[in-house]
Formats: sequence, structure tokens, C-alpha cells
Amino acid sequence: MISRELVKKLKKIEIYTSRLANDQLAGSYHSVFKGRGMAFSEVRQYQAGDDVRFIDWNVSARMNDTYVKVFTEEREMTVMLLVDLSASERFGSTEKPKIETVAEVAALLAFSAIKNNDRVGLILFTDRIERFVPPKKGRSHVMRVVTEILNANPDGEGTDLSVALDLLGGIGKRRTVAFVISDFIADQYEKALKVVSAKHDVIPIRVVDPREDELADVGLALVEDLETGELVEVDTSNAKVRIEYAREAQRQRAAREHLFRRLQLDHVTVSTERDFVRPLTELFRLRQRRLTGYR
Repeated sequence: MISRELVKKLKKIEIYTSRLANDQLAGSYHSVFKGRGMAFSEVRQYQAGDDVRFIDWNVSARMNDTYVKVFTEEREMTVMLLVDLSASERFGSTEKPKIETVAEVAALLAFSAIKNNDRVGLILFTDRIERFVPPKKGRSHVMRVVTEILNANPDGEGTDLSVALDLLGGIGKRRTVAFVISDFIADQYEKALKVVSAKHDVIPIRVVDPREDELADVGLALVEDLETGELVEVDTSNAKVRIEYAREAQRQRAAREHLFRRLQLDHVTVSTERDFVRPLTELFRLRQRRLTGYR
């Protein structure tokens, strides 16, 4: 059952992200995510500047003139969204919890995909697979994807990235663009990520809350691990505690980024307190430069 509040939230996300997809991201998306290859379209008379490698000598001989083959890009791709629904995604120290930013990022990517005639699928996961939505096209399908994210009532609390990555590796034989949208508060997913990234174009998108990287000074605080339920009393007024917390967050961040670089994965971090479009646009821009060899 979809509540009135959820309908309003969906409408807001649809208006906001579909406009962004049209105005800011669609062009970048098209240029950095290529289709399956080039398909023969037609032959036409040679024009100055045409690549001589595409001259069709058989047609040219019959027509007593020079003709070239014309190819068009087979645009359709499959885009999979792997979305983390673990309990830590419900955390939020700003105006909204991480899961709302996750849904907005997923919607923006999905609208960009369908604008380019690609199919979009969804894998929702916690410490298990919560839902699999097969890839399809169309605006109504995108809204179903966003609804599934926002309206989910997951059975699991923890995070197991491996189960989602293993499912991705087992579906579809063609190379897929897979956005993994998570806070990456998880362990032992390196092997699964290495295996699936050899087959698919995997792009990690880490969604964070500012308090996950840095403690605020609010005195004695009772902190709950949302995934395990463990409660710990923390003296946030102690500067040493805040410094050590920040150092550990930095160590974990460095380890993640080292793994992504080692596997040659394009990746990006977005924060719940800042605009998420700019880092995504910058990711696409850097990716385009790398793919074209432009510096």
C-alpha cells in the first residue's frame, strides 16, 4: 500500500530528477556509456572526409562510383541499480536520511538511462536479496524502481554486498553497466567485486552522512549501531575521541578507494548535506576524458 506521503515524495523526486536528467546529465551519460557496438545501416556516395576504410568496393564497382558503408551505434544497454537497504541507510543527521538520497541518485541515473533508450533493472539488498526487478524501459518502470526503494520493508538489517554482486554476476550474459549505491559499511566483498567487475562495468556510488566521517561535539552520547542494535556511550566532548574517530573513518575510506583504484573502477562519493548532481557530473566528465584519452 502506497501512502499519500509517499506519493508526494515520489512526485517530487520524479519532477526534480527527470529535469536534471534532461538538463544536466543526459548528454554526459550518452557520451560515457556506449551501446553494444556499431551496426551496419546503409551505403551512400562517398563524401570528402569519409574514412576510406569504409568504402564498399562491391557496390562501388556496380554503380561505377564510390560508395561507403554507414554504421550507427546500437544504443540499447542494460543498466542495473544495486541499492543497499540495510539499517544504516536509515541514518540521517541532516534534513533527510541516506535512503532518500539513495532513491534520488537511483532515479536520476534511471531517467538518464531511459532517455537514452536503455533498460533499467534493480537489485535491492541488505544481508540478503530483498527484491529483484528485471530490466525494462519507460518512465512508468523508472517510477516503479523508485517506489520499490522508498516503499521497501526489508527483512534484513545488515549489509552483504557480496550477495548482490553474486546475483549481478549470474544474470545476463551481456556486459552491463551496474551502479552500486551504498554506504559501503560492509566487510569481505572484495573477491565478489573483483569477479563481477571483470564481466560488467561496475561503478560504486557511496552515499554518506557527514556524521559518519566526523563526530560533532555534543557531550555524552548514546550511539546505536543500526545494523546490530549495539549501544555504546561516547564522550564526543573529548577531542581525542573525535580525532581517533575521524582517523578510523579516513583509514576505511582510503582502503575502499585503494580497492576501487586497484580494480580500475570509476567511483564517487555523495553526501546527504550537499548537491549530488555535481559529483556525478564530474565523475562522468573524468570518465569521458579517460575514455577519449583527453587530459
